[in-house]
Amino acid sequence: MLSILVAHSYFLRFDGKQYERAKPYPPLATLQVAALLRAQGHGVSLFDAMLAEGVHDFEARLRQCSPQLVLLYEDNYNYLSKMCLGAMRRAAAEMIARARQAGSRVIVAGSDVSDAPGPYLQAGADAALQGEGHGALQALIERLEQDPDQEAADLVAGLEGVHALFEGRPREPGPGLASAKVVALHPPRRQDEMAVAWDLVDIESYRAIWSSAHARFSLNMAASKGCSFRCAWCAKPIWGNRYQQREPQAVAAEMLELKRRFAPDHIWFADDIFGFRADWVLDFAAALQDGGGGLPFTIQSRADLITPAMAEALARAGCSEVWIGAESGSQQVLDRMNKGTTVEQILEARRRLGEQGIRVAFFIQLGYLGEQLEDLLATRRLVVEAQPDDIGVSVSYPLPGTRFHEQVRRQLGPKTHWEDSGELAMMFHGRYSTEFYREVRDLLHEQVGLDGAQAASSEARQALGRRWSSLLAAETEHRNLAGSLA
Repeated sequence: MLSILVAHSYFLRFDGKQYERAKPYPPLATLQVAALLRAQGHGVSLFDAMLAEGVHDFEARLRQCSPQLVLLYEDNYNYLSKMCLGAMRRAAAEMIARARQAGSRVIVAGSDVSDAPGPYLQAGADAALQGEGHGALQALIERLEQDPDQEAADLVAGLEGVHALFEGRPREPGPGLASAKVVALHPPRRQDEMAVAWDLVDIESYRAIWSSAHARFSLNMAASKGCSFRCAWCAKPIWGNRYQQREPQAVAAEMLELKRRFAPDHIWFADDIFGFRADWVLDFAAALQDGGGGLPFTIQSRADLITPAMAEALARAGCSEVWIGAESGSQQVLDRMNKGTTVEQILEARRRLGEQGIRVAFFIQLGYLGEQLEDLLATRRLVVEAQPDDIGVSVSYPLPGTRFHEQVRRQLGPKTHWEDSGELAMMFHGRYSTEFYREVRDLLHEQVGLDGAQAASSEARQALGRRWSSLLAAETEHRNLAGSLA
């Protein structure tokens, strides 16, 4: 058995926008793999970067634990890990270097690792896992148990889906790189695969931040993994297009256990899509009721999944808020995204959920390929008509492995990541500038704020309308002038 320090590199302090929001969640996927390793008999400890001050805290944890292996396993449920913010990638590289200096072997896994193992291997990692990597991880640990000092190339030899440095270059082992036959590895299927090592987390530190900023405490769960839909901009480096759903009774039992142990006020379901079918949600609701009642919870879903039956089932289960990937008020833009939903479905979903007393929030995406001013105005009309309770606005972010990334790949320069989640920078040649989209974002947020304020005056609404007109007129004039000069 090995002594293993499980860690991740998402430092809340390195992301100004999220630090200000003060809504941190424990690293769910990191805690799941910690539970798996502990169930196999290994000595497991945790470094939780979420609330840490910086990499020096990781170094202190290294000295305290002296692990044989450091597993840097990012939280695959955290969409910000999928984006790979520049600050977090640098932190990961520094953590790897310090772990190697301390004499530990290092294995890394996560969305960015799957897309670009090179920076992590060059920083000193012995092996980089593709995807979730449970099967490969188990094989690597068995080899380290047999020979803790073997060279990285020998450690990964013949294993499918594991990257290492070969002659200074990051490559996946194959027939031309290793004499051993390539071993196809698959995740071990076991009942405890979604178990979470909650006892390793400093829950009270999370509670203190939430309570101070929001006068409530929220924890996170996952009822499923992955998404079977094929939006052109959505990367799926971990679970692909598979949708793996747990039994509703098991999810209800976990919520009831969290309620008993930690007394949170609310649950955030980190699933890409929660529930999927109304009958699953009804079974979940029944199991909660049999156990004495659950907790209010927030989910993510799609407009086309919010049927009348689904809205009613969610209300019965205790859902308090649904975030819908609306993306745009322009049907043309939605079609280019291969979103598979319509503007009418978005409006219907908002109405159905509202009738059940459930808050509705929209994810909005600006700057997708081909978007014109009239498309932006259609998004504004959607927000005005639907009056969502909240919105999250971003610009289109070209993630590796997506059709969208392939469409804009030749336009990408040296900048491939945002520094933090608030940067909102265009990384391809969009029709408008980063500054323009930031102003549109601010106006959309103000629109939602006015719609949610019953006392908002007509003067305030007129002033916001004038700011929209001024922004669009200035952009039109700028483009006309640029065209004439060309």
